[in-house]
Amino acid sequence: MIIMNPVVHFELPYHDAERACRFYSSVFGRKYKILEPQMGGYILLTTCEQDAKPGKPAGAIDGGMFPYKEDWPAQYPSVVMGVVDIKEKMHLITEHGGKVLDEPHAIPGFGDYVSFLDTEGNRLSLMQPKM
Repeated sequence: MIIMNPVVHFELPYHDAERACRFYSSVFGRKYKILEPQMGGYILLTTCEQDAKPGKPAGAIDGGMFPYKEDWPAQYPSVVMGVVDIKEKMHLITEHGGKVLDEPHAIPGFGDYVSFLDTEGNRLSLMQPKM
């Protein structure tokens, strides 16, 4: 039996550290910490507060796979971020130098989904859960 190992970290490349930190803190409220120089310019991003109960995990990220489509843009690994208002985030992404790749589309039983490019050219996605 194979034991599932949850995703506990993600990494994104950047070209401009200040610009990337400003984008993620302005659009998604991320906290960031630029590590000491001997860590090679690595930046830690905090996506949520830790759970209050000692010994309990802070959470896990599920994943999936999608078929390659000739006419879809930027088909690369992506982190999907849950949001309350997908239209608001799309506006903030554009306002802060990102690029929304399409209009949101409904994923039956889950919610509305759209992909975007951040200021560093990374493809990511938004999901507004179905209420």
